[in-house]
Amino acid sequence: MTHLQATRRGIVVSALFGAGLLVAAPASAQRKEPPPSREAAQFSFAPIVKKAAPAVVNVYVRARVPTFVSPFADDPLFRRFFGERFGMPQERIQNSLGSGVIVSPEGIIVTNTHVVKIGGAAEIRIALSDRREFDAKVVQQDDKSDITVLRIEGGDGRFPYLEFENSDAIEVGDQVLAIGNPFGVGQTVTSGIISALARTEVGNSEAQVFIQTDAAINPGNSGGALVDMAGRVVGINTAIFSRSGGSHGVGFAIPSNIVKLIVDSAVAGRKLERPWLGAKLDAVTREMAEAMGLARVAGAIVAKLYDKSPAAEAGMQAGDVIVAVDGHEVADARAVQYRLTTRGVGNRCRLDIVRKGRQLAVDVVLRAAPQAGKDDVRNLSGVHPFDGARVANILPGTADELGIEDQEGVVILQVRPESRAARIGFQAGDVIQQVGRVKIQTVSELEAVVKERQQVWQIVLKRGNQTMRLQLAG
Repeated sequence: MTHLQATRRGIVVSALFGAGLLVAAPASAQRKEPPPSREAAQFSFAPIVKKAAPAVVNVYVRARVPTFVSPFADDPLFRRFFGERFGMPQERIQNSLGSGVIVSPEGIIVTNTHVVKIGGAAEIRIALSDRREFDAKVVQQDDKSDITVLRIEGGDGRFPYLEFENSDAIEVGDQVLAIGNPFGVGQTVTSGIISALARTEVGNSEAQVFIQTDAAINPGNSGGALVDMAGRVVGINTAIFSRSGGSHGVGFAIPSNIVKLIVDSAVAGRKLERPWLGAKLDAVTREMAEAMGLARVAGAIVAKLYDKSPAAEAGMQAGDVIVAVDGHEVADARAVQYRLTTRGVGNRCRLDIVRKGRQLAVDVVLRAAPQAGKDDVRNLSGVHPFDGARVANILPGTADELGIEDQEGVVILQVRPESRAARIGFQAGDVIQQVGRVKIQTVSELEAVVKERQQVWQIVLKRGNQTMRLQLAG
């Protein structure tokens, strides 16, 4: 019997004997019968909290953030595209407060990337529940999953820590505790249940699903622990659905299985390598489901296959609908990518698909996306708007990594701080599609175009789903 099962059975037994239940007793007598002892009437999460709480920390971040003031700052369209990053450089202090979880005795901490990534050179301070404080350094940031791994500087190497539970083993209805520092009031524990599993369309990440819970999660809880009744981490609290900013019983946590993968990779000194299926996946609509005879509106349809990709080599075809990965049903393309990621590069997985009304299973050998070569990337410099930008051809792997559509153009990978490209407001992920009258398809074409001085630079740029036409002074 697991600890969780034993705990649940204990609840049932206490309720039965505490109420003085007898087979022949009338209902009214059962309701009025007092518990025979305090122990029979009381169930407490205290033992779980005593085990888990010392490993949950407060994360304080302080950074000097460059900002820019522009005469066009009051223009709504300008602000929508460029934000507040264009104009004269200034500097301000930005603070962030969140939570974190120690997951090894050496002081390895997991938190949310949005807690610590506030721009500039951040100073990170960790406060333990016993009031000890330490500096911490970033070991690795994973923007796709919103997970950052920190390491405590100093200390004796014997920190309290929590172990990970298999997040695939939890079920809707399981009891959980959320531990963190909401609103900066200090460490707080709330209880609830698992409300739903494999939620997608919650955050901006295209490579994860979420655990939903009704345990109260509020601002400041980000990066804190969602633990089961054995005191193990099943998720890292990350988001809430709220109209007021407070908890409405709809909170979301990143499953522990993906968190553990990132931690293991960070400790080993490498970035998490995500598998590349080599297929463009779209959502299944109700019309598609009816036309294909699907039992439900779920899964991911293969819209396009790349040559020599794992999907193509496995015999998949455009129009196939992926409905499960290794026996786990998938709701959409995000869920497919999550399952592939947790399976890992170098392993084999089974995809259950529907093809022309027939159920099939294919085995796919997972590998990483092909990397860009030296001819696919350029660092641009000179008297032009893209000075300080690192750009690349849009290869399938690059598109997957940045979460952009495979399309014509050249993508910006990085922008050097305080460069002209940074002052204009270009960002990683922006796709340059046209400069003047030249349609840009490769980095070589862009490099050639910017060598020609222009009095006015006319640029067509795509950011997300928005296409912008810019005119910038030469």
